[in-house]
Amino acid sequence: MNADTDTPGRSSSDGFGVLIVDDDFRVAALHSAIVSAVAGFRVVARAGSLAAARQALTEHPEIELILLDVYLPDGSGIDLLGELRCDCFIVGAETDARAVRAATRAGALAYLIKPFDDTELARRLAGYAHYRRVLDAATVDQSAVDAALSGLRFGGHRSDRGTVQSPTEQRILTLFAEPDTGLFADDVAEAIGISAATARRHLATLVSGGKLTMTLQYGGTGRPRQEYRRAAH
Repeated sequence: MNADTDTPGRSSSDGFGVLIVDDDFRVAALHSAIVSAVAGFRVVARAGSLAAARQALTEHPEIELILLDVYLPDGSGIDLLGELRCDCFIVGAETDARAVRAATRAGALAYLIKPFDDTELARRLAGYAHYRRVLDAATVDQSAVDAALSGLRFGGHRSDRGTVQSPTEQRILTLFAEPDTGLFADDVAEAIGISAATARRHLATLVSGGKLTMTLQYGGTGRPRQEYRRAAH
């Protein structure tokens, strides 16, 4: 399978460029939809093999994060890790503990075992964004390192999980007072009086903080929409 470009002509200033590597086109499409739903991320390309992944990396230097499957037609995704100059999440069905250790040794920032729900990948992406923000400085101290690594695991600084500091986010949460309430970003934007883009940013923060969950809903157009609900505690 050749790499296919999803958003040609866009610059890295549009968000973190992501490469999806999975030989199942349905899984690749699902992961692409989740990535696109998280503020600050964009899918640059998709590939279904190691060869196509290497081609995509050559053609798209703006790729900063790869979601990489393990089982691919021409080899193991873990073998590609050592060649990468960008960050990587392993996203596969391999449950062998040795594979997890090998991926970690080779530099994978996260190891997600399929199947997982949409919210988990969205949370990890939000954590990656936090990790990158913390390490944006030229130098860091120990607290910054701890905060960055905590972001990768918990979706933000661990001490911040469960807290809501933004008044806008507090207002958004009131829309989900009933446990069975499901809303789209457009619904939230209209109810709060903010733009849809701003609503999506706040919703992504609430998902990463464990306050909301996100699932993809497919309508008649075939383009998935992100539905948000109150997280069960």
